[in-house]
Amino acid sequence: MARWRRLTSTVGVAAGVAAAGVGAVIAIEKVAVGRLRMQPDPAAAEPFGQLRGRAVTVIADDGVPLYAEVSGLEDAPVTLVFCHGYCLSQDVWHYQRQDFAQEARLVFWDQRGHGRSGRSSPGRISIDQLGSDLSAVLAATVPPKSTVVLVGHSMGGMTIMALADQQPELFGTTVAGVVLISTAAGRVDPVSWLPPPLRPAARLAAPTVLRGSARGRRAELVERFRASAGDLAFLSTRLIAFGDPDISPAAVDFLERIIRATPIDVIADFFLALRDHDKRSALPVLGRVPVVILAGADDRLIPPRLTEELAAEVPEARLVVVPGAGHAIILERPDIVTEEISDLVAVAVDAARSRGRRR
Repeated sequence: MARWRRLTSTVGVAAGVAAAGVGAVIAIEKVAVGRLRMQPDPAAAEPFGQLRGRAVTVIADDGVPLYAEVSGLEDAPVTLVFCHGYCLSQDVWHYQRQDFAQEARLVFWDQRGHGRSGRSSPGRISIDQLGSDLSAVLAATVPPKSTVVLVGHSMGGMTIMALADQQPELFGTTVAGVVLISTAAGRVDPVSWLPPPLRPAARLAAPTVLRGSARGRRAELVERFRASAGDLAFLSTRLIAFGDPDISPAAVDFLERIIRATPIDVIADFFLALRDHDKRSALPVLGRVPVVILAGADDRLIPPRLTEELAAEVPEARLVVVPGAGHAIILERPDIVTEEISDLVAVAVDAARSRGRRR
């Protein structure tokens, strides 16, 4: 009996220490987040997620309904088509939707399984399928005589590469320019944000863990945890997605809400699609039109070396690396993103006109 009491006492002490440790971590998180939220926030009044356009339902080649919106100037000669990244939605283009509203015709769409778009079976989730989806979006939303500039962030950039692989004839005809942001053509490591010693084990474990968490009762538990993560989710999003320590808390909250809205099974299935992505063979096709490649120097998800490799393999591409910016550069440095898109549009339109005169 004495031995049992000693054992239970030891277990109780250990449990108490563990609980105290968790409590201390939670307390530290709350203090840290509280301090961040007390700082002046220039984006506090931004209507994040509230800007809307005319809704269009696009049917993919396998019947999945894709949600798109058209806004800006309906009769503009240039159509900008924006493709968002992994775990995100079209709403992340908040600043570009504002900045180009009086400059061009704008098309935003949600990748399958993301935002307001329909779900598909795991067997239909791949970067190649996203390229086919983009083709359907172009066919449904772009007027026949409009000059198109494609803009892709992260997985959205990979989607554009897949389209170039599948339909090279579009580049230099329908598509007059491309902007690739925070993306890579291959060798993507979805756990690159972890400390180097942890990456090998994470690469091996992640697919099994994600698959096991993505279905049935476990998925329900995971979603409950994600919904209640609060300060931890805020700090994680801030650390992984942004480079600027003074990033707007409102922008972090906005991005975290979008990520949290992406179902865990979609996250799991697209994790594998990103890992297996390799479209380096399609890069010469992109070189038929003006291309700008934009990246944050402190991107923890797509290392700068991959962006440099991408730029080196796209003929005559212009590489812009923004000091201090992270992966979510479209929210972190929207001024630079808008300026680069605007400059590329001007170059692309001039190039398209020149090709037209030569014909």
